[in-house]
Amino acid sequence: MSHGPRPLILGIAGPRLTEAERELFRTHPPLGFILFARNCREPAQLRALTAELRALAPDRRLPVFVDQEGGRVQRLGPPRWPALPPARRLGTLAERDRRRGERAVTALARALAGELRPLGIEVDCAPVLDLAFPGTTEAIGDRSFGGDPALVGALGARFCASLRAAGVAPVIKHLPGHGRARVDSHRALPYIEAPLAELERSDFLPFRRCRSAPFAMTAHVVFTAIDPGSPATLSRKVIGEVIRERIGFSGVLLSDDLAMNALTGDPVSRAVGALAAGCDLALYCPGDHASNARLLAALPPAGEDLLARIDGILAALPPAAVDPGAARRELDLLLAAPDA
Repeated sequence: MSHGPRPLILGIAGPRLTEAERELFRTHPPLGFILFARNCREPAQLRALTAELRALAPDRRLPVFVDQEGGRVQRLGPPRWPALPPARRLGTLAERDRRRGERAVTALARALAGELRPLGIEVDCAPVLDLAFPGTTEAIGDRSFGGDPALVGALGARFCASLRAAGVAPVIKHLPGHGRARVDSHRALPYIEAPLAELERSDFLPFRRCRSAPFAMTAHVVFTAIDPGSPATLSRKVIGEVIRERIGFSGVLLSDDLAMNALTGDPVSRAVGALAAGCDLALYCPGDHASNARLLAALPPAGEDLLARIDGILAALPPAAVDPGAARRELDLLLAAPDA
C-alpha cells in the first residue's frame, strides 16, 4: 500500500510527539492532526509542536485543527490563554441589538484567529450552527447562537467570513443539525423524529446560509425521516441527498469524532463506514497510539483531488495580521453594554 497520507485527522497523545508516534506518522501519515488541551501547555511549546507536525509532511500543506469556540469548548484556555464567551452570549446580544451582536461575532472570530494562526493552527472547528431548541442537550447548549434559524445563519456566516479574513479556516458543525437531539452523542446515539419539511424550514437553514464554508463536520444523529437505520455520519442518504444536495455544501466534509459512544464497532469499521457514506475525512481524536496505527494501516491513501482541495483552502488564507488583544478588548466593550 502506498505511503501517501490517509484521509484521517488524528489526535496525538501529549504536548510533543513520542518517538513511536513520530515513526508511525513518517511511514503512514494522516492527512492532518487535531489538538486538545492535553497537547496545549503554553505558546512556545505549542508552536514547537505544530512545527514538528508539519515537518512530517514537508512536501504538502498539512492542516492542524482545533476546537476553539469560546465558552465551554476552548482547548487553549486559562491560565495560558484568555477565556472567551460562548456563542449564545453573542446571539443574545444580536437579538437585542443586531449591529452590536454582529460586531461582537467579528471580534470573537478575530480574537480566535489572532491567537491560533501564529501558533501554527490554521483550521478552527467552529462555528456551531445547530439551533437551540427547548430541551437541547448540553452537548450543544450555549455553544449555539440561538434558536432563530435566520439569525444563527447570519451570525454563522459573519463568523466564517471574519475567521477566514483573519487567516484561519472555519469548520461549520454539526450537519445537518444536532439541536433537536435530547441525548448527548458523546454518550449515546440520538434520534431526531421531526418531519423532513420541518427540518428544511429550520434546522437546515443556517447550514444552507453557510454552505460556502471550506470545511464542515457531520452529526452522529439519526434522522428518522431521512434514514432511520444510520446516523448522519454513516448515511449515504443523509450525506448525499441532504448535506450535499438540499443544503448544498460542496466543501471538505469531516466526520465528528469517531470515538464517541453514539457509534458502534471498532475505530476502523467506523472510519471505513464514514468514508463510504461520503465523508472526505475521518476524525479520530483520543490520540491512543494503537488505534491510530490500526486506522493508518487499514485505510488507503487519500486521493490527489482531496489533497489539492485542502491545499487550495489553506493556500488561500491570508497571512496572520490580527492583534488578538485588540480584538478581545473590542469584544469586551461590545459585551459590556447594559443590555448585553
